[in-house]
Amino acid sequence: MEGEILVPEDSLSLGLPRCAGAEWAEVHRSDGYVNNAVITRFKGRYYCMWQESARDEDTPDTRIMYAVSADGKSWEMPSTLVPPTEDHFASPGGWLPRGDSLTALVNYIYAPDRSAGGSAYFISTADGQSWTAPRPVLMADGTPVGGIFEQDPLRLPDGRTVGAAHFRPGTTLCPVYTDDPSCVRGWKKAVFPEGEGTPLEPSQYLARDGRLVMLFRDQQSSFRKLYAVSDDRGASWSAPRLSNIPDSRSKQCAGTFADGRAFWVGNPTGTKSRRALVLALSEDGYLFDRACLLAGPGDLPPRRKEGRYKTMGYNYPKAFVEGNTLWVALTVNKEDVRVVRVIRGLAISLVENM
Repeated sequence: MEGEILVPEDSLSLGLPRCAGAEWAEVHRSDGYVNNAVITRFKGRYYCMWQESARDEDTPDTRIMYAVSADGKSWEMPSTLVPPTEDHFASPGGWLPRGDSLTALVNYIYAPDRSAGGSAYFISTADGQSWTAPRPVLMADGTPVGGIFEQDPLRLPDGRTVGAAHFRPGTTLCPVYTDDPSCVRGWKKAVFPEGEGTPLEPSQYLARDGRLVMLFRDQQSSFRKLYAVSDDRGASWSAPRLSNIPDSRSKQCAGTFADGRAFWVGNPTGTKSRRALVLALSEDGYLFDRACLLAGPGDLPPRRKEGRYKTMGYNYPKAFVEGNTLWVALTVNKEDVRVVRVIRGLAISLVENM
């Protein structure tokens, strides 16, 4: 797979035009730390969840919050979705909207030593207000998933759901898949050989030729995205390889529009900086040769409060496609939860004329 994004010296814009048709909205302004925002739609309303704590990242008081909106612009006051337990803090694992029910994947991570990993649970609702008690997500053999889910599982046209989890001990990543319609059982580890870099925090999409592509953060600080490809609906993957797409050693999101064009959203700075948020587009899912700037350093507000790992910039975007619209949830300076709505036709017409 090849990707190309030109990165001139202009640190404010990366040499890219502003993305047309992008509309921003504030979901929540925190007094402490927020991250891992995820958005979806269920029964005509938008739901956004994130993790929140008083000051620092991944502390024992970390809980999952959520807010609801009728239009994606004005958001109701947030509520606690999942509180921490005595020994574990709670972090989002992704949304699973299915007909008459909405399921939230919940990652319980061992608070005294987060390197020990965690376990995956789920809660569900039929009305968006009353939620079931957390129950463990199960592997195909009926045992609990001994790991934590990445936030954007992908449902394929044939009903299979493909994603990734970081398994105990530590954060050993492996793609996973299930054919169970509920997505809360039947999970299997995919064949995933070792390759280049240290892959973490992936997002996946369908390429034009029907193959699955998974993009990863490289924890070895190559500052380039890793990728792997699957020819069998996520049951096995190629060994990870370095692309030539710049990265900031951060989480990203990716997906496919209804017309088959692929996208990803992330921070292609080639450094640790996350102060530019970019939407990149591909005709075939392999060559990302068009991009536009969703936000840059000049758009960032000042940090309001110090805290551990409160990275300045646009952190951990996660997206879903609704018809002709792309919705992206993220946190700004790990203090504010925001969403950006991008009308695909406007964005693509801009970058196609570059």
